Amino acid sequence: MNSQGKDRTKFVATMFSRISKRYDLLNTLMTGGRHYSWRKKAIKMLNQNASPHISLDIATGTGDFALELLNTNNKNTVIGIDTSLNMMKIARKKFNGKKLNNNLYFALSDAHNLPFPNDYFAYTTIGFGIRNFIDLKSALKEVNRVLIPEGKLAILEIVKLDEGRFLSKIFPIYFGKVTPWLGSIFAGDREAYSYLPQSVENFISSQELTKTLNSVGFETIATKKIALGTVTIHIAKKTSSI
Repeated sequence: MNSQGKDRTKFVATMFSRISKRYDLLNTLMTGGRHYSWRKKAIKMLNQNASPHISLDIATGTGDFALELLNTNNKNTVIGIDTSLNMMKIARKKFNGKKLNNNLYFALSDAHNLPFPNDYFAYTTIGFGIRNFIDLKSALKEVNRVLIPEGKLAILEIVKLDEGRFLSKIFPIYFGKVTPWLGSIFAGDREAYSYLPQSVENFISSQELTKTLNSVGFETIATKKIALGTVTIHIAKKTSSI
């Protein structure tokens, strides 16, 4: 990763560390609490096998995807990685408050350089983090590398709406106005919540994400649009090594 990419990674990590204590509250306000059910739906769509396995939650944040993986099968081992230590501290507190096994681990790591061997994880999840990747293809190639053959990836993300849809003109305006206001009122950080709609605007559509996944050794096996198409779940299977 070049110096510009490292600077942006540091900026994003610092920003999320600042808002870590109010991150869950703002997520709940912005989605009407539905982000929890969206993660459950994504995990269900993964269709995990019943035998114990090891999974990786990238950009784990406050740990909701990692915890949901354990809720599905308490015999699983889950590793959550993030670039923000403050976010993972909150994730650890959540985990300590639940009656789950001890097979949940957290580590500071960047998706572009995963510190794991090839063909290691059966499942990988990324919730509301992929649009922050500096180099999308490079990071997805890393995900491909650490997944076992035919291992599965679940992505839950806010995406850019396809051009021509009426909502594609209205949603960016609404999102760009309301999100910074909520961030200013409830998190005291307008800058961080101004970044959020900007990151969505600079991201790609659901169709483009499918094409990108398919270009780096994945086969998209299921997609589901939710929240009027502004959020999508992608389930992809590793079909070849890159």
